[in-house]
Formats: sequence, C-alpha cells, structure tokens
Amino acid sequence: MCLIMDISIPLFSEICLKIGPVSTNGESYPTSRLQKGLILISNDQELAEEGVGFGVPVLKLGVKTIFPGGIELACSEERSCQEIKAIFFMNLEERLTSQSLGSVKSRSLYWIKNHLADVYRRFPPARGPLTAISNSLRSSFGWQTTFEEAGYNYAVKVTYTVDSQAGVIAVEVDATGVPEAGVTEMILMNEQGAYHFDTYSDSSGLLLRGEAIGSWDEVTAERASFLSSAHHLAFTLQQIDGARLFRGRELIGSRLAWSGFGYCLPPTSRRFAYTLGIERLA
Repeated sequence: MCLIMDISIPLFSEICLKIGPVSTNGESYPTSRLQKGLILISNDQELAEEGVGFGVPVLKLGVKTIFPGGIELACSEERSCQEIKAIFFMNLEERLTSQSLGSVKSRSLYWIKNHLADVYRRFPPARGPLTAISNSLRSSFGWQTTFEEAGYNYAVKVTYTVDSQAGVIAVEVDATGVPEAGVTEMILMNEQGAYHFDTYSDSSGLLLRGEAIGSWDEVTAERASFLSSAHHLAFTLQQIDGARLFRGRELIGSRLAWSGFGYCLPPTSRRFAYTLGIERLA
C-alpha cells in the first residue's frame, strides 16, 4: 500500500474517476472548500461542479451539519480492482459572509437558518417560498456562503474498492471514531454536477428531468439512477437495509449545482457498506 496525494482510475474510454486533497473544478462554488470524494472525469473535464462526489460522509448534529474539510489517502491495486483508503476529517460547517462585515457571527441567525434548512428538506411544499426568501435576503444583505472551522474534528474512514472493468465502486464506511453524543444522523453523499446529470430514473419506471427531480425526496424504488445524456453516463444506487435513500438536484446560479443521492443513517450506525454502479449509455 502506498500513501498518495492524488489518485486517478480509468473506467471507460475517456472516462475516469479521481480523488485527491484538491479539486481543480468548482472553484466558483462555495463547496470548493469542502473535501470531495470520487469525482467523474470525461475528456479531462471534471463533472462534479458543486457536488461533493461519491462516498462522502456528512454528520448531522441536530439541525447543524458538519462537512469534511480534509483527507488522508492510501491506495493498493490487485488485478482489475483498486482499493483506496480515505480518512475524512469532519471539521467544517456552513457560514454566511458579507463583503462589508465579513463572517456573520449571530448565533440566533444560524439557529433560524438551520431550522429553515431542515424544514426545506422535510417539507417539499415549503421549498419554493423558502428559496425565494433566501435569495432575497442574500441579495439584500450581500450574503455569500462559506465554510469555516466548526469546532469539531471527527475522523470517518471510507474504503473504496473500484472494479474498473465492471464499473462498480464498493464503499465501506467506518465512523466508529465519531462519538455518539450529539450525532443525530450520518449521511453518505453521492453527487456529481447538476448541469451534467439532469435526468433521474428508477426501477419503478419513474423518469424525471430538471426541476421535476426535486431537491431532497425519498426514493422508494429498489434501484435509482442519475443520467447524463451529454456524456452518455449513468450512476446507480440500490436500497440498503438500515438506511433511507434520498435523491436530489439543485441548480441555483453560481451557488448550487449538484445531482445525486444520500443514504441517511440513524445515529447508532457507525458502519455501512454499499455499491455504486457507473455505466456507459448507448
């Protein structure tokens, strides 16, 4: 096994996966500060945009969300499979800044913001009005999203086993290093860019495009996929016992541009495994 800074794994013709401490794509998005997981590359173009990639842990502490801000990587290879061991350091949370005042410090503002974000996620009818209010406030006060130190630094281990011939990624998550106190949910994010992946389909026959996909809705079908007609690619996940699978897509100016899935786990879950399939479309 070798320690390495940047890993690239060829999949199909002109398609590969990449993971590393720094992403060259998405620098105009606030999430450029976050540590990404495996991202898709097509003809040397990164397809993640604002999305965080495949197999990225996120911790919920009530309505507060903790994101990864760093990573350590090691890799090994056997036949057609490459194993990547990653340690994500969970140490960032979302903040607001303004050009005139800098970082906004109001605890009451973040309490309201986090609760409204929870309402946005849980109640689809509220999403339109809440988005309009958010955009208006951001414009009025000149607020922008940033990510700053959260006062936590939990380590979550993720092992990716990539079968490049089959286009399959096996993901194993070990969060035993995260204390149970305060953690109310763990989410395993699997995202790429919203401009590239604009179509959703699942094994029930549901087919959605663009805004019809929704920003955070539960998947009830056994299998579900996001498709990119421009790059002739799809990525697919399945239902896993002990987790709830959600789909989402958001495309808002230069702030949000992600499409993908999240496995939501109860606070007692510290280990989780799933597979993600990537296929070339005809």
